[in-house]
Amino acid sequence: MTIRDKTAIVGLGSTPYYKRGQSAPQTLIELVGKSVLAALDDAGLSVREVDGFAYFAGGFDTGMLMETLGIPEVRFTASLTGAGGGSAGAVGLAAAAIVSGMADVVVCVGANQMGEQRFGSITSRYDATPENTFFSAAGLVGPGHMFALLARRHMHLYGTTRENYADVAITTRNHALNNPNALMRKPLTREDYFKAPLLADPHCLYDFCLECDGAIAVVVTSAERARDLRSTPVRVLASTHGGSRDWGRSVYWMNMPDETFASSGHAVVARNLYAMADVGPEDIDVAQIYDHFSSQVIMQLEDYGFCPKGEGGPFVSSGAIAFDGGLIPVNTDGGQLSCGYVWGMTHVREAVEQIRGVAANQVAGAELALVTGGPSCLPVSGLILGK
Repeated sequence: MTIRDKTAIVGLGSTPYYKRGQSAPQTLIELVGKSVLAALDDAGLSVREVDGFAYFAGGFDTGMLMETLGIPEVRFTASLTGAGGGSAGAVGLAAAAIVSGMADVVVCVGANQMGEQRFGSITSRYDATPENTFFSAAGLVGPGHMFALLARRHMHLYGTTRENYADVAITTRNHALNNPNALMRKPLTREDYFKAPLLADPHCLYDFCLECDGAIAVVVTSAERARDLRSTPVRVLASTHGGSRDWGRSVYWMNMPDETFASSGHAVVARNLYAMADVGPEDIDVAQIYDHFSSQVIMQLEDYGFCPKGEGGPFVSSGAIAFDGGLIPVNTDGGQLSCGYVWGMTHVREAVEQIRGVAANQVAGAELALVTGGPSCLPVSGLILGK
């Protein structure tokens, strides 16, 4: 059994993106509720028709959401383990529930509301374990430090340079300039990039994602029912999540073989995703690549077959990922580096808008969109959407 072409995204809703901490006095559950109601309105469905939730990164309190929104009953609620690695896979979780008959209308939602705690220092707040005690003694107190080791290893093995990382940041910033929803609307020059402080060598300020407040929701239902709803359905062609033992706990254990260490851990997911959709990288029209760090965009482009292993740096510097004239437009809304970071749901939103033909930087004739979840501890995930 496969989920291919059996379900569709029929509703999309989002709050504005707020700079970190500026969504107050709204609560997190209020942000989530607003995005869900907007997605249901987009689909032409009522809250009483929702009978499932699919989450990632721990999800939300389903009981509280039901009370807040007035949903009388659910038949399915589940969350992928891990963190942003499951953002693309949550849609697949919803699709699986629908195809199996466990639910009819499933909401996927992701949200942030940042207070004093920042993801960049989250590891330092964990209780002491053999693993994080080893890391913290070396000054590795957050994902930025840990992924910097992978970025440096890629540079050592393949000759990747900071110029290549700069081209990821500058290209996606150029995309954000035309997106009214993006938080960063000023040009980023190469001079700006190289003047920025190094936060975790080789990552500088502009290589880090833009933590923000906000919520995004999508509504998934069967392909048959989608035909009767008022919104333009976006077909779910494939969604996979998981990964290899070699990747495993990724940067939270650093036990990967050398080639895998200088990767995004997505190679297995990419292979399974393309097989499920019966397509290849050459068929993808636009890609929303999880960009918590610029270096991981390069490694995912390699793992998803858009360029050979080790050639991601020159590939991005050739202009291949630019919206205007690129071989594979990447993060056309500005991505998490310049639009906003909501655990990868900004990428799901942009992919839906691209397939609907309403994106700010619309790729002409876009029929297939790739979305990836964050390279992190398993599961990592991928999603292919189509007209």
